[in-house]
Amino acid sequence: MRINNLIYNMCCTERNYKFLQTNVSKLKRQYLYLHKKWYSTESKISEGCEVPLENIRNFSIIAHVDHGKSTLADRLLEITGAINKNSGKQVLDTLQVEKDRGITVKAQTASLNYMYKGTKYLLNLIDTPGHVDFSAEVHRSLVPCQGVVLLVDANDGVQAQTVANYYLAIKHQLVIIPAINKIDLKNANPERVIEQLEALFSIKEEDILKISAKLGTGVENILNAVVERIPPPDAFRDMPFRAITFDSWHNKYKGAISLIYVKEGSILVGETIKSLHNKKSYQVMTLSMLTPNEVSVKKLFAGQVGCIACNMRSSKEAFIGDTLCGKDRSTEPLLELKTPKPMVFSGVYPTDQSQFDAMRVAIEKLMLNDSSVSIARDFSIALGQGWRIGFLGLLHMEVFMQRLEQEYDAQPIITVPNVKYKATIHGAKNIKKHGGSEITFDNPAHFPNPQIVVKFYEPIVLGTIITPEKYMGEILSLCFEKRGVEQVTKNIANDRLMLQFLLPLNEIIVDFYDYLKNMTSGYASFDYEEYGYEPTELIKINIALNGNTVEELSTVVHVSKAVQVGKKLCEKLVNLIPRHQFEIVIQAKHNSDVLARETIKPYRKDVTAKLYGGDVTRRMKLLAQQSAGKKRMKMIGKISIPRDTFIKVLKR
Repeated sequence: MRINNLIYNMCCTERNYKFLQTNVSKLKRQYLYLHKKWYSTESKISEGCEVPLENIRNFSIIAHVDHGKSTLADRLLEITGAINKNSGKQVLDTLQVEKDRGITVKAQTASLNYMYKGTKYLLNLIDTPGHVDFSAEVHRSLVPCQGVVLLVDANDGVQAQTVANYYLAIKHQLVIIPAINKIDLKNANPERVIEQLEALFSIKEEDILKISAKLGTGVENILNAVVERIPPPDAFRDMPFRAITFDSWHNKYKGAISLIYVKEGSILVGETIKSLHNKKSYQVMTLSMLTPNEVSVKKLFAGQVGCIACNMRSSKEAFIGDTLCGKDRSTEPLLELKTPKPMVFSGVYPTDQSQFDAMRVAIEKLMLNDSSVSIARDFSIALGQGWRIGFLGLLHMEVFMQRLEQEYDAQPIITVPNVKYKATIHGAKNIKKHGGSEITFDNPAHFPNPQIVVKFYEPIVLGTIITPEKYMGEILSLCFEKRGVEQVTKNIANDRLMLQFLLPLNEIIVDFYDYLKNMTSGYASFDYEEYGYEPTELIKINIALNGNTVEELSTVVHVSKAVQVGKKLCEKLVNLIPRHQFEIVIQAKHNSDVLARETIKPYRKDVTAKLYGGDVTRRMKLLAQQSAGKKRMKMIGKISIPRDTFIKVLKR
């Protein structure tokens, strides 16, 4: 009554009072409804945590890009009641960049309740990316799994990433459930795909499931196969708590959130845990499970996958691959999860130096969600302060930058990508100066003096191409043009071939995949894995303007591509550098050798315009004076290069 009287006194008229009273009642009813719904959901998940260990299945979906992983995940969520039907496409693809590009970038987890023959099972599903640049996500997502669903398109058949993911699952000793998707398509040919699976992986036909994730045909057989074929997690509930972190992200309210797989014991909200990576102790603030929406729970048991938020002061403290245990427990790490080494490096700078600190914070937060990125401070005379950031590939770089723009409203300038080279050097003084007999560099500015270099080395990858046989000639020409060395040519059923080449990474990071797709009308697929370093012949191309070297425009190339790259750079600059009052000579040089040259003509005033008639010597004298003036100006004139010229030349 007191509250109602107070509300009435605050209102000017009785009409306002009745309006406010009606809305308060509506808000109360809405609150009770949401509270009841939340409570019932939490109870449901809490029961899921108490499912016996033998009734838990942790599995992942792996496939080549665009073979239907996310659509299959949608159907599994619908069948188990995690989401309503027609909730939308690719529910687990939550990032804007995933929706824009139609690909999965981040592995996503969902805990599902499933009844099988009268017994309740808890299925922890992990949807993974399919593109080669995100293989680190696939590798991480397999850590808590005991089995995988290997999905193959009934129309496209086995592709390069299918092969890579299959052997990755075998390496982790996981049970493989092969499934052929998109059998509803007009051009679907499941029998041909079965032949490919038998030829490549020796998979028996009776073990292969045929489904249509789009229509839901046969999808329930996937869930039944997961329960029947995949073993329960190798976990222990009667031991002290120990868990492994296999993903993390930043939440603006909770800070760093870690996705963990509980290997031993259990964990309660309020308990204190220790990180073996940084030796620090933390209090557990919240625990939750993904269903796929995040739902709070009070306890997580061994064999389960869930989220944990602690009082971490810095996002850098959440280390992927870290082992969490009890505060006073002395133990060994559960797993040495190696962080993949970046292979492509690019300079990243803010468009305005006043945005430097804001962009630094944004990059640090995004790196928490993507541990495969490496970062180092960098400085450019033309572009100012920035960073040298390493990525796993070109698509990885594009997605990272797109997320930086969409999620943090940053506007980065990205320079042309490079790879990391190595060089062995000689001479005692030089060894001491460079910190060892072997040095690495990914920036042309750090190219060592060739006089002290014994040998250069460049990164090599083992590329796998799966293509229809009729495109073999064009693909061989492309690979040889990129300095490739043929390793394997194998027929994998009917008219499809698998080619393997050793390729220099620098040759394939920018345009190789585009050329491959264009010449094969999109039918070929490509995947690569790190192979190591091989000796090579590298040179540094310097760009000189009227004889003065501009260090910011230098680049490192193989000696066989020097003239071609130098010519392209000169042609690009001649259209970007503004004209001056004097002639500008652009040269691509290696030491004193000129590899390519272009000239920017000067502005020229018509000094003979005032002449009409008279002797020709007067005209010649005026032109000679103008020419002499241009020469003097060229000797002392300063070439003004606007900042956007550097950006356009350096930008990818």
